[in-house]
Amino acid sequence: MASLLSSVSSISAASNQTLNRHFRSQNRLFYARVSLSRHQRFVVRATETETDEVNSQIPDKAPTSGGSSFNQLLGIKGAKQETNKWKIRLQLTKPVTWPPLVWGVVCGAAASGNFHWNIEDVTKSILCMIMSGPLLTGYTQTLNDWYDREIDAINEPYRPIPSGAISENEVITQIWVLLLGGLGLGGLLDVLAGHKEPIIFYLALGGSLLSYIYSAPPLKLKQNGWIGNFALGASYISLPWWAGQALFGTLTPDIIVLTILYSIAGLGIAIVNDFKSIEGDRALGLQSLPVAFGAETAKWICVGAIDITQLSVAGYLLASGKPLYALALLGLIVPQVVFQFQYFLKDPVKYDVKYQASAQPFLVLGLLVTALATSH
Repeated sequence: MASLLSSVSSISAASNQTLNRHFRSQNRLFYARVSLSRHQRFVVRATETETDEVNSQIPDKAPTSGGSSFNQLLGIKGAKQETNKWKIRLQLTKPVTWPPLVWGVVCGAAASGNFHWNIEDVTKSILCMIMSGPLLTGYTQTLNDWYDREIDAINEPYRPIPSGAISENEVITQIWVLLLGGLGLGGLLDVLAGHKEPIIFYLALGGSLLSYIYSAPPLKLKQNGWIGNFALGASYISLPWWAGQALFGTLTPDIIVLTILYSIAGLGIAIVNDFKSIEGDRALGLQSLPVAFGAETAKWICVGAIDITQLSVAGYLLASGKPLYALALLGLIVPQVVFQFQYFLKDPVKYDVKYQASAQPFLVLGLLVTALATSH
């Protein structure tokens, strides 16, 4: 929705030394060797096992007692350490991040005005959801974890890649399988939709490239908090919406403008995940918004981006002669603001999961209201 793995981002010699000390103190079985070659490639070698036969030894910082099997399957913080490779692979794809993409497809189908509850349309929409969620979002998350392994070694050394729970070759294979599967399914959807131009394939390819430059050098958009988070917001809102609408109808200028505007709200959502990575981002020079502006200012940037965007969309719907839809959207904004004060603005690290679980459903319902209001 978004040469391939031959190099990783450059880090300073001081950061390399800090990272090596961290690994020596946190992990008895593994050590980090940073070779300052032309590309400064970061290599983790197993001292007692082969790289393809990894061990599940848990670093000291790992949540050994409180780890949750459910969190592990969803790919969120507080996960139980696993040795089952398929569960580890699923964890890398972060299933908890799939629903917004799946919902984006629903909104696009609704906005097209051409979706019908029959076997053909339901099948096509399910395939589009699989493309957007498990395949291309899974590709994006696995790729991001691969390029974030130095940061995760500082923030969350017990994650699958820095802990050595999965080997380099296995991660790279997973990235390619998910990418090619998503692109292939995009091409199939164009055939099923009878498109003369493979627009869904182009959207899948564009989203995949955006995901790559978000995580990988030399561009590594995530190094810039504004650009990176907006790119992430666009990937999570605009691209799946466009794919769903293109599958059943045609994209229109008003939809393109509205979804890009909603991507600003996506920027705010993306910032939520940056607070738990402040230590590692600062150490490696990544200018996330909490690092650049401080946690307190970044909290207000986050909620402001979400709330102001939705208020602007409500104003647009009202000006378009759709007051009931505008009122419905305003009604969905109120509980989001309540949960922002109750959880996020108090402690964005401690309450990040509770905040997203409580506030995000109202945001996605607002997306559907907008989609229905603009359906043709």
